[in-house]
Amino acid sequence: MIEDNYKQRGLRNKLVKKLQEKGISDQRVLTAIGKVPRHAFFDDALLNHAYEDKAFPIGEGQTISQPYTVAFQSEKLDVKPGCKVLEIGTGSGYQAAVLIEMGAKVYTIEYNRKLYERTKDFLPLLGYKPNFFYGDGSKGLPAKAPFDRILVTAGAPVVPTALTDQLADDGMLIIPVGDRERQKMLKITKKNGKLTQQEYDYFAFVPLLGDQGWKH
Repeated sequence: MIEDNYKQRGLRNKLVKKLQEKGISDQRVLTAIGKVPRHAFFDDALLNHAYEDKAFPIGEGQTISQPYTVAFQSEKLDVKPGCKVLEIGTGSGYQAAVLIEMGAKVYTIEYNRKLYERTKDFLPLLGYKPNFFYGDGSKGLPAKAPFDRILVTAGAPVVPTALTDQLADDGMLIIPVGDRERQKMLKITKKNGKLTQQEYDYFAFVPLLGDQGWKH
């Protein structure tokens, strides 16, 4: 079992306070981030950095997202308990763990086979058991659609139509769209088959690879 001691819980509480100072106000998001042992996702060499508000490499050219980014996306996603959520880009599994703490039923898909295998074995050890899939997340997961919420944790060149097609009515997609350097966070809501879009700040994500993402 992963050790989660008094010191780590204290560092996590500090991180939660920092996120509040940065404008995150959804109590469910803050509570979830306060519960997920982020240090468990880090190699020993980086352990001291686990509760800094920064992104860190996890191998395979991928990163564990900055806590503020995870909190921002989770807040905009407006997850309700029992929500069926598709996460595009499993990565380390940290974002999936936060969504599960918020009461979501999570389906998560990863493009990189090594990361997929690693996270599929690791995340259940922490007690988090999303439905794992390996494949091209830019195409979504049509076999399990529709989804109440879709969260994309990689930067896309455009909004993949496959994803908006797989949204349930009243569903919501949070996706960063732009070039490879920076992307604007978009919230796309589907109502009676019609899509509306809201724009937020710029962020920097690793590229979304795949058929409706960036080609290699």
